[in-house]
Amino acid sequence: MKLKIAFLQLVPEGNIEDNIEKGIKACREAKANGADIALFPEMWSSGYTFPHNKEWLEKNSISLDSKYVKQFSEIALELDMAIAITLLEKHEPKPRNTVCLFDRHGKLVYCYSKVHICDFGEDDDEGILDAGETFYVEELDTKEGMIKVGSMICYDREFPESARILMIKGAELILVPNACPMEINRLSQLRGRAYENMLAIATCNYPALHRGCNGHSTLFDGVIYNTETGAPHDMLVSETGDEEGVFLAELDVDRLRKYRSCEMGGLKNRRPELYRLITEHIEV
Repeated sequence: MKLKIAFLQLVPEGNIEDNIEKGIKACREAKANGADIALFPEMWSSGYTFPHNKEWLEKNSISLDSKYVKQFSEIALELDMAIAITLLEKHEPKPRNTVCLFDRHGKLVYCYSKVHICDFGEDDDEGILDAGETFYVEELDTKEGMIKVGSMICYDREFPESARILMIKGAELILVPNACPMEINRLSQLRGRAYENMLAIATCNYPALHRGCNGHSTLFDGVIYNTETGAPHDMLVSETGDEEGVFLAELDVDRLRKYRSCEMGGLKNRRPELYRLITEHIEV
């Protein structure tokens, strides 16, 4: 089983309606190129921006039953292609940074809201948003077959617990909408998360033209050696440049599953009784 994942590395337009139009056009291009899953960058509905302005937030946050969300459900069904669409979600008491995954039948698989928000006390950070409360792993129906999928969003990547809990819940693939400069250290984080959790990580970033981002959307397949020969295997399947576009990468799910069948036994050597400090609150 091989899945083609499309990174919709696009510059957002000035409003939600234009982003719907541009997003649907990109989904059609992805499908024409053989994609099984289309992944948007973080908060595509409005572009990743946070004016600390209540009126702006009210105008630009959208509900899960909005036209925006419904149209991407409909296009997923029309194209027979899974779509992970992102949005500034209307939520009480504050909006949330959310990704909704639809399968190829247009069925909602999960809506995940960013658990680790970037609250640094600055005028343009995410402190004005609510954080999500849980990580989801669900079976995704693609035209090539079923795969267990979960999500992180951008800053979640910097907490190893995010990918680890998704792996423990059974994820084989993590879809990661992103909006920040993907330099060597952040790319190394993704490589590390894929390596230590034996899963694939697909990350879609904004191109260089948007808000300090630089593209470099990536697919790491989580396989560190060839199971036949024992030779090292580079987990980096694909890395885009910084330009705008729709880019495809192919994930060999069968290779990943064969590798995991050899390595998952190592989980028995975990010592969770010694890890409790990780879940305790730390005063900083």
